[in-house]
Amino acid sequence: MPDLPRPDGRQNHELREIRFEPGIAPHATGSVLTSFGNTRVICAATVEKKVPRWMQAQGVEGGWASAEYSMLPYSTHDRKQRDITKGRPDGRGIEIQRLIGRSLRAVIDLRKLPGHTLWLDCDVLQADGGTRTASITGAYVAGQLAMRRLLKDGVITESPFRDSVAAVSTGVFYDTAVLDLNYVEDQAASVDFNVVMTGNGEFVEVQGSGEEATFSRGQLDQLLALAGDGIAELTRLQHEALSAQT
Repeated sequence: MPDLPRPDGRQNHELREIRFEPGIAPHATGSVLTSFGNTRVICAATVEKKVPRWMQAQGVEGGWASAEYSMLPYSTHDRKQRDITKGRPDGRGIEIQRLIGRSLRAVIDLRKLPGHTLWLDCDVLQADGGTRTASITGAYVAGQLAMRRLLKDGVITESPFRDSVAAVSTGVFYDTAVLDLNYVEDQAASVDFNVVMTGNGEFVEVQGSGEEATFSRGQLDQLLALAGDGIAELTRLQHEALSAQT
């Protein structure tokens, strides 16, 4: 099928412009400003010398990794009210931060982070679709930078990361499978997927659904293939960004 003219001129299989700008939050142990096109997320990793109470109560050895996610009030066209002023947490935000935490824990050997918690804070500066996928992809880079600092300071003896992790969206946009949807495409997509994979090509999580529509096995295979190719490129860009910081 020929490429569909997309709103931003990309081909169906192309990612948006991906950028990683390290050091955006100097007080964090590691940080990066992650950009997927016009979606920009500050990803900061902070390491605390403590673990959750449930780990202490159950005598669980090792450390922990967790995430928090939020959209800044000015990240969208209409001001987004802060959770604290609403008096209740945002359900979507909770779901996304849990996804980020699961995704990072899938590639971390927590036994190599004894007595410590790795916090991954993802704050959306500008939203144009794919904020969760940009958050996961950037959180890995921030986490790696944090571990390098701990290794340099002698806090840990080896990196707990077993593999890299990245995420990307795919979807059916006007009957065509496309990669890395921006906001306009996401709103019009009849099928929407978010795929999380390791650098070795294994799946961590697949979230997909039809938006008042169905999809075939062939379309599913096509969407997953697009995601796999996109994550392979994201993995290369993550490695490139980290190599530049050595």
